[in-house]
Amino acid sequence: MTTITGTTDTALSPVPVLRYAAFAQHGAGGNPAGVVLDAAGLPDGDRLSIAAAVGYSETAFLEAGEHPDVYRMRFYSPLAEVAFCGHATVAAAVALAERHGPGQLRFETPAGPVPVRTTAIAGGYTATLTSVPTRTRPAGADELEDALAALRWRAEDLDPRYPAHVAYAGNDHLVLAAADRARLARLDYDYDRLAVLMAQRGWTTVHLVFAHSARVFSARDPFPPGGVVEDPATGAAAAAFGGYLRTLGIVDPPARITVLQGEDMGRPSRLDVDLAAGDDRVRVTGTAVALPPPPPRPAGT
Repeated sequence: MTTITGTTDTALSPVPVLRYAAFAQHGAGGNPAGVVLDAAGLPDGDRLSIAAAVGYSETAFLEAGEHPDVYRMRFYSPLAEVAFCGHATVAAAVALAERHGPGQLRFETPAGPVPVRTTAIAGGYTATLTSVPTRTRPAGADELEDALAALRWRAEDLDPRYPAHVAYAGNDHLVLAAADRARLARLDYDYDRLAVLMAQRGWTTVHLVFAHSARVFSARDPFPPGGVVEDPATGAAAAAFGGYLRTLGIVDPPARITVLQGEDMGRPSRLDVDLAAGDDRVRVTGTAVALPPPPPRPAGT
């Protein structure tokens, strides 16, 4: 028998909204996502309004496809539609696994098809998404200068082993590596300035990392385009970063990379990133745990 743990919230939405924390560690932390399992016929404006009311960095909206285990999926932040979101994909996959059991899924997203495999583990499920083909390019000198100014970083704050790049795995992320963990911990950026720059450049997040070793990284992801100061776990950015490491020859596949995110926010998250030989896609694995709906709003608010 499949145990369904996700709870629904209808107070702020015309359709049931599930809430999950994706990439949680030991049942805690993770990045909250909203999930609407049946969004058929829901207008775009309603989707945006629901995502804004839920208030998480993204909410996923699913529609059943023509074949079993195939779904059309779109993602909305509180401010706009997003082409791809890794943590909401993991959350939606776990929600489906709780209802139908583990197995293979296929999500048709605006960025392209994303296969996902769900697996039963003690106390829940994991989901492994396979990204669209990745690519990366060096950041231009003006892009880097503007980003450093908005972050209030200096050139000497960067780790020269990891060149600044714009990496893609469904959407673009500026990748910058900090020379030390303390620099990464001090995230005090100019929100408005970075928001304008990211809108101009089409970046979804800025993926800031610190290398603990060749295979373990801490990360932080400013996300002004979604109306969020920082994302606790960013599956799309982790996939793009995996492609970056492979393309630049920093990591030789097959390899597993661990990205630890959310620690500095008090929401520790773990993303396992797998690189396969001869495949320009990236696999990202994580858990998701159900969250309770928010308390009812007082009358008249």
